Amino acid sequence: MSGIIHTAPLQAETFAPFGDVLEADGAPTQIINRGMCGRFHDLASLDFSGDGARGGISLFKAEPRTLPYKLDMMERHPEGSQAFLPMSADPFLVIVASDRNGQPHDPQAFLTRPGQGVNYHRGTWHGVLTPLHAPGLFAVVDRIGQGDNLEEHWFEAPYTIKQV
Repeated sequence: MSGIIHTAPLQAETFAPFGDVLEADGAPTQIINRGMCGRFHDLASLDFSGDGARGGISLFKAEPRTLPYKLDMMERHPEGSQAFLPMSADPFLVIVASDRNGQPHDPQAFLTRPGQGVNYHRGTWHGVLTPLHAPGLFAVVDRIGQGDNLEEHWFEAPYTIKQV
């Protein structure tokens, strides 16, 4: 299966089946540090399994990509959620799909706004880290531990992702 996928703006409601949108939008849930800091509290559910597994923070530096983008592979992490927090104000491409019989089905593509990050639920099919601008630097919160936590699926024919 292949075809063209058009991007949509990343919004919490449409992304909810795949994960959480991480952003400081609207009023903070708490005011701390003597009124000098707004806290947007508990924006994602981190989910890790396995003996001795824990959450960790890593830095990823990915090469920028361009649109249209060829989607030929998706991956998922059955043992833990995975959060991507850009360390610049540049938008990036987020690609997700539902699961059908252990394979990604009906891929969707979203473009973030500056300041948005994502947390993929455990087992969610997603594209690779796809920044659209340099430096492509992200803080990533995910599972650190033993065991195989990566499944890949290569499409027989790639999809093309285009901006609307």
